[in-house]
Amino acid sequence: MFSFYVARRYLFSRKSHNTINIISGISACGVAVATMAMVVTLSVFNGFREYVSSFFTAFDPELKVVLKQGKTVSSDDPALTALRTADEVEVYTEVLEEQALIVGNDRQWVVNIKGVDDNFREQADLDNILYGEGEFVLHADVLEYGIMGIRLAQQLGLGARYDGALPIYAPRRGEQVNMANPMQSFTSDELYSPGVVFSVNQSRYDSQYIITSIAFARRLFDAQGLVSAVELRLKPGVSQNKAKKRIQALVGERFDVQNRYEQQHDTFRIMQVEKFIAYLFLSFILLVASFNIIGSLSMLMIDKKDNVQTLRALGADDRQISQIFLLEGWLISGIGAAMGIAQGLLLCYLQMTFGFVKLGHSEGSYIVDAYPVSVHATDLLIIFATVLAVGLVAVWFPVRRMTRTLLGQIES
Repeated sequence: MFSFYVARRYLFSRKSHNTINIISGISACGVAVATMAMVVTLSVFNGFREYVSSFFTAFDPELKVVLKQGKTVSSDDPALTALRTADEVEVYTEVLEEQALIVGNDRQWVVNIKGVDDNFREQADLDNILYGEGEFVLHADVLEYGIMGIRLAQQLGLGARYDGALPIYAPRRGEQVNMANPMQSFTSDELYSPGVVFSVNQSRYDSQYIITSIAFARRLFDAQGLVSAVELRLKPGVSQNKAKKRIQALVGERFDVQNRYEQQHDTFRIMQVEKFIAYLFLSFILLVASFNIIGSLSMLMIDKKDNVQTLRALGADDRQISQIFLLEGWLISGIGAAMGIAQGLLLCYLQMTFGFVKLGHSEGSYIVDAYPVSVHATDLLIIFATVLAVGLVAVWFPVRRMTRTLLGQIES
């Protein structure tokens, strides 16, 4: 407490050399600029993460149950049957997803065929992602329909409505390819156009997926009575985290219950790694900026040499003297951190309100015109703690060494 009181007085009191005040101010400003950069950069990463997650509501289910090992499981599995009557579940949709080859307009493409129950419209918010003059329908009489992603339709040279049947080929289960007649190793079927395509603004779906009935998928892939996943829509007001834990306990260790972030683990893992790397680089820049504090403290020690001698005469020991200047450097870091966080929050507010920094020169070039920003309180706490920790590390050894030198000069 004594050391902190003296350090605070030294920081705000007038010095005999005005240069010390100037250097201290420059040191605090250097820390503030680095801190501001951390606030803005991490907030931009948060903004992109939340913007990408905003696309989930259109296609990805709230919860998805998949096997931890293996690709398919019987739809009558007791663990899955128990989910049908679970209190938290409003819509239970069986899904069979596999890759197949499609041939359209003299072009070939490997796609993901996603066979779903007829209640898929209740599962997904399809009204906001369908484009065309038709409607969402999976089958009618003997016809099977396929709703493809908008980019896939463009790659095949097809529109929202294509004429005639679209041939689909899938390798037969457990058979090797007959090189003499390769087509004998494939099961073939046909899909027709319902007059609509879907678009969720994600290449993973828009350029690779066709949605059709699960009956067609089971027939094509010779997987009668099997599912590759179960998609769940929860009842209104149900906590997703609590429902996830209860459903995981219900289905057991053989299955993995995934929320929307876990369903796109690779995408968000990459974004998290990029954010962490940016944080490390900015922390290094902050460390370099904190070295300016050493110059301020060294001049302060020279300026307060007589005061240190007086404090020792009053009973202050070497440890307390050293703590005074360590806390002095810490206070400079703290002031710089506060200034930087305030400036960073101001810049984030201006960007969120006015969108000054654009992603491209022409409007409409990207899905979002300006850099998205989202400030998280946890990031601010981490940044503030990082600044204080880096400031302490930067001045610890130099201050202890300079203090010993100063005390040695006083004793001599």
